[in-house]
Amino acid sequence: MGDLLLARHGETEWSRAGRHTGRTDLPLTAGGEAQAKSLAPLLAGRTFGLVLTSPLVRARRTAELAGLTGAEREPDLAEWDYGAYEGITTAEIHRTRPDWDLWTDGVPPGTEFAGESPEQVGERADRVLARVAGALEEGDVMLVAHGHLLRVLTARRLGLPPAAGRLFRLETGTLSRLSLEHGKPVVAEWNTRP
Repeated sequence: MGDLLLARHGETEWSRAGRHTGRTDLPLTAGGEAQAKSLAPLLAGRTFGLVLTSPLVRARRTAELAGLTGAEREPDLAEWDYGAYEGITTAEIHRTRPDWDLWTDGVPPGTEFAGESPEQVGERADRVLARVAGALEEGDVMLVAHGHLLRVLTARRLGLPPAAGRLFRLETGTLSRLSLEHGKPVVAEWNTRP
């Protein structure tokens, strides 16, 4: 049984500013490109039976700069659809909704984006986990995607509800690894940088 490796894309202008960046397709900053390149030594010598990326450019570019080849785009790895909260910060949201919590409340629909609940993101994460299950039987699998989506996916891999993703803070340009211990999924590494 292989390990499930997770890479969060490198920094973008909006991630640096703390703005919710779901479906807006932003490029990496120069710093984000450097973060992505820095992942290559951590991946050196590993063979992946399957490499999947979000369809968004920031994840695809991260995979490319990290030296991952043969990556397939997986629509279910796209970031949380933040609906009406796309492009704004949590502090801005709290001005009108002081008790708002992404992990329990989800987001309202916007004019451009529909928005998703934690459960809807969890359903997408479950589909990704089902897709990679066979490849994990044969060896390691690599996913390159986004902070909130990968946090939900981690929670689901560990058998937790989607909202438990709140427990796994994930930095840009980092590598994490989910493995098995006594046949049960565990977090083996988190937020690793060279």
